[in-house]
Amino acid sequence: MSMTVRFRTLALAGVAAAAFGAGVSGAQAQGQLTVYCAVQEEWCRPMVDAFEKATGVKVAMTRKSSGEIYAQVKAEAANPRGDIWWGGTGDPHMQAAEEGLTEEYKSPKMADLNEWAVRQWEQSKGRTVGIYSGALGYGYNTKQLASKGLPEPKCWADLLNPKLKDEVQVADPNSSGTAYTMLATLVQIMGEDKAFDYMKKLHANVNQYTKSGAAPAKATSLGETTVGIAFLHDHVTMIVDGAPMKAVAPCEGTGYEIGSMSIIKGSKNLDNAKKWYDWALTPEAQGLAANARSYQVPSNKATPIPAQAPKLADIKLINYDFAKYGSSAERRRLLAKWDQEVKALPK
Repeated sequence: MSMTVRFRTLALAGVAAAAFGAGVSGAQAQGQLTVYCAVQEEWCRPMVDAFEKATGVKVAMTRKSSGEIYAQVKAEAANPRGDIWWGGTGDPHMQAAEEGLTEEYKSPKMADLNEWAVRQWEQSKGRTVGIYSGALGYGYNTKQLASKGLPEPKCWADLLNPKLKDEVQVADPNSSGTAYTMLATLVQIMGEDKAFDYMKKLHANVNQYTKSGAAPAKATSLGETTVGIAFLHDHVTMIVDGAPMKAVAPCEGTGYEIGSMSIIKGSKNLDNAKKWYDWALTPEAQGLAANARSYQVPSNKATPIPAQAPKLADIKLINYDFAKYGSSAERRRLLAKWDQEVKALPK
């Protein structure tokens, strides 16, 4: 992060802290909180700093991908170590809610949220809430594409071009909520049989299944891969930084995420978890995203949408079934099928 960006981020963190409540000194510390954060470190850290200043609560933060946090929360269910799970795609949050791994909670801020964020809360029976939204797509490195003499890809089908062999990167849906969103999106667009046929063919062009969903966007920006499949806002972050890239919303249509937040069942710091939950739904807290170069659409209706954020109204979004594809049985079934029929294929 540049000094300028870091200065702006820290300045905005101070504003968010002041808006939530007067800063407090270490001597007035109000306990502790363990946050499992599933967005990028550059956004996790300003959130922690601002919350600590606002409340005096000392925060221990761990940053992992959505699927990894879900697995950790499940593994720790008998003796929870985390208090709140903030960020990451909604599907694993929905699965955790169904499995009773998260707490029911209704924030007084609910009336301030967009309908899609409230619907996430309703479908999870009050166990998770939407905090941002973003569309799935891919980005390509314009220099790499030109050097290979390839046409501009505009559709999911274009990624099957044999000339893109070992030139496409995507995450593993077992660890990455982004990649699971892709899996579920393709099933909803194409039907399950055709979607798996597509992913089997795509496998020949995949050079790496990464752990993190945003990693393919970074690799594309560096020219380590020609095409990276990720959320469009992750590609925008690289483009804003000057990378020779173009972001694509596929012509057939695409899915989207509702980034979510959940209180972990059995939280040892429940009151502080609720403090974080309420604070994270304020415009001041959500406004930290843009200065951290995260360009999702925020859930609080009063939070300004970053100018760089992809315009969801201009993208052909499918009617993504969050309840079905966030269910425990469906996620387990699709992930097992992907492991057996796609990942296990030889290269």
